Amino acid sequence: MSTIQLCFSSAQRRRSMFSRLGLLALWIACANLLAGCANTSPPPGVEAVTPFDIQRYQGRWYELARLDHAFERGLMDVSATYIPQPDDSVRVVNRGFDLASDQWREAVGKAVFTGAPTTASLKVSFFGPFYGGYHVAALDADYRWALVVGPDRSYCWILARDKALAPYTKQAIVARAKALGIDIDAFIWVSHQSPQPAQESQP
Repeated sequence: MSTIQLCFSSAQRRRSMFSRLGLLALWIACANLLAGCANTSPPPGVEAVTPFDIQRYQGRWYELARLDHAFERGLMDVSATYIPQPDDSVRVVNRGFDLASDQWREAVGKAVFTGAPTTASLKVSFFGPFYGGYHVAALDADYRWALVVGPDRSYCWILARDKALAPYTKQAIVARAKALGIDIDAFIWVSHQSPQPAQESQP
């Protein structure tokens, strides 16, 4: 074998090795991402509300506060609508106004209870078979507001039936979030100025 052939063969082996390492790194990144999405249990120290009634929880909620994530970045006038289905799943319609594009954005997903439907611990999917945890950690007795925590403490939302809360109610919910270990200083408070579209998307 000539020197040129040896160098070419060596270069091929190096490229093949780097290619395998690149694929391995990509696989590890994907595995970590999917492992995070597959986490459907509440974070340690967070308990889902029980008893819970999905019939009372159904309908439109306004997102008043959230922690930052790419899938909601730049959105205002955000709402979530929950619609119980005959198969005991829940249709989820998330909608928000994108300031950059000056138009409404919508995502439709599916939620199912991870245990008894009397406990407010669900898993939600907007991407096929990959689910993430959705846990109502605090809930108004009249179902007027809810504090929701995701698969870990970097996901948290304050939802309400109205576009604003009384100051003392807001303070109490934030205090509850802080007690659960949520970084309340990182909350993004969502404005609601644009009228919501008249009708939610139908199944």
